[in-house]
Amino acid sequence: MPPFHWWRTVFYLIPAVSLYTIVLGTLSLLSTLVDRTGDTGHRCARVWTWLILKTTGVQVRVTGLEHLDRSRSYVLAANHQSTYDIPIVFTAFPMQLRIVAKDSLGRIPFLGWHLRRTGHLLVDRRNPGSDIVAKMKRLVSQGHSLIVFPEGTRSVDGTIGPFKKGTFLVAIDAQLPVVPVSIRGSRHVMRKGRLMVCPGEVSITIHPPISTEGVTREHAREFAGRVRAIVESAPTAS
Repeated sequence: MPPFHWWRTVFYLIPAVSLYTIVLGTLSLLSTLVDRTGDTGHRCARVWTWLILKTTGVQVRVTGLEHLDRSRSYVLAANHQSTYDIPIVFTAFPMQLRIVAKDSLGRIPFLGWHLRRTGHLLVDRRNPGSDIVAKMKRLVSQGHSLIVFPEGTRSVDGTIGPFKKGTFLVAIDAQLPVVPVSIRGSRHVMRKGRLMVCPGEVSITIHPPISTEGVTREHAREFAGRVRAIVESAPTAS
């Protein structure tokens, strides 16, 4: 007999989240007819993520917001534990965010349409293309901050994998500060490879921005390791 939270996920959460996605996704798509920047669509996304977390019973505790200047752009680099990391991050950061995510998300009805129409960057990992850095630079030039998960995949046991250097090249090229972000607890909400969502508390620690001034592309790997060390060393990163 499946546990209670499996039944709750299948017969309550999935229908509820599907409804939120259709309604807010439609509003987001309609908003792009008059707002091509995607900023209004992002506001719809924040409502969508808030509803998902509220319905699921996920509480997010954020520390370190005082380190951010909301008038400027950043590259936010976080460890990746769960599918829920995206709604958690969107709820936690009160600024215009754009994600760098796998291209397969773009094929999901409403969600994928929203991502493509509102300026998010979807990447085919098998063939990322040489223009990905240029596309990321274009997003930040529009005043958006980028949220990236440099591990490239979700962690099964909470261990933080190596940070790939590619996602830091845009920060180095554009001289954008990188903000290490430590996420704790989201893997217990929805574990990788399991169709079951549980209520829980998630902690996010926002570390002080790291300047990229003077950092060259040749030192991108070393810089990525430095960011990873900060994310890993925080009490909230496990």
